[in-house]
Amino acid sequence: MSQRVEHNPLEAAFAALLDHGLDGAGEALRILVNEASKIERAQFLQARPHERTQERTDYANGFKPKTVMTRVGQQTFDVPQVRGGGFYPSALEKGTRTERALNLALAEMYVQGVSTRKVITVLQALLGPEVAISSTQVSRIAQQLDEALAAWRERPLGETPYVFLDARYERIREAGRVIDCAVLVAIGITADGKRRVLGVSVAFSEAEIHWRDFLDSLIKRGLCGVKFIVSDDHAGLKAARRATLPSVPWQRCQFHLQQNAQAYVARIEQRKPVAQRIRAIFNAPDRAEAERLLKQAVELWAKEAPRLATWAEENLPMGFAVFDLPQAHRTRLRTTNGLERINREIKRRTRVASIFPNAASCLRLVSAILAECDEDWMSGKVYLTMDA
Repeated sequence: MSQRVEHNPLEAAFAALLDHGLDGAGEALRILVNEASKIERAQFLQARPHERTQERTDYANGFKPKTVMTRVGQQTFDVPQVRGGGFYPSALEKGTRTERALNLALAEMYVQGVSTRKVITVLQALLGPEVAISSTQVSRIAQQLDEALAAWRERPLGETPYVFLDARYERIREAGRVIDCAVLVAIGITADGKRRVLGVSVAFSEAEIHWRDFLDSLIKRGLCGVKFIVSDDHAGLKAARRATLPSVPWQRCQFHLQQNAQAYVARIEQRKPVAQRIRAIFNAPDRAEAERLLKQAVELWAKEAPRLATWAEENLPMGFAVFDLPQAHRTRLRTTNGLERINREIKRRTRVASIFPNAASCLRLVSAILAECDEDWMSGKVYLTMDA
């Protein structure tokens, strides 16, 4: 269907419906969303086109095409631009959320080796049977998804004072056998206080060489200004961190330390009191008090649980680095719980795949999940006030 020149957008939308019935719904939607976006831009600029006014905040800068999957098929909208950036029409923002959800669903089906015919059936169930989707379109969307995810993984980074590192394992077919592969993930809190997904990689293990390659890749992409790292105590990660970011203070996850301590508690009835005492140490108001409480605990455990006393004296101080940070930052930076929540979401979405056909398919789906998360964080509220 040829696109109309919208001298009167409302009349043009009505004409599309009158001339083509429901087949004109897509064109009518395109016309109305384009007009709503232009009106919203004028409100953002506090000035109509070519209007001279002291209230004007910026200037219009043309349009860029944006193709979005809607309930009436793919539509290409004209997205209004402003010179200084920072504007995006709300109508299309809601549409892109649907588009991202569709890409995630497509990624999951793509990973599972679902046939193109079945993909079409599922998408029509999601978007309505009237939507015409061809196998060529599905293949093109899949290719675009791979290209978009690769670009997202390689995007430039910048100043990121706080970095969290963790890994989880997924089952992958490799050379005719099923192996466990490590999915390495890094998230950060940037200089403006926003959380961002910094990177993701699939490796055959958590050996130092894989963590080192991953950290090197983040640095090559521009990661800088790192002042604090939070992670667990895996040997490969520890060695890679020391090699790539040797001068950056490191915080061992306090939650994992509390869990690890239970392996040194012989009697079940001791577990709760030990956990409470460790929490009290970590909840101390400052490092000096934490060290005093630790010394007290070690003296007590030396009599009741000598293995625990030895372990605690050596390992619990690894969770004290956070005491050197501003008080307002400590709660967010004492554990890797933010990454744990991401890992749970990855697990929920990858559970259906069970065993990935190859490492690339695993990376594709995990990247799609993390890219969705990253966009939500980027457009959301400030996670941490950095000038605290």
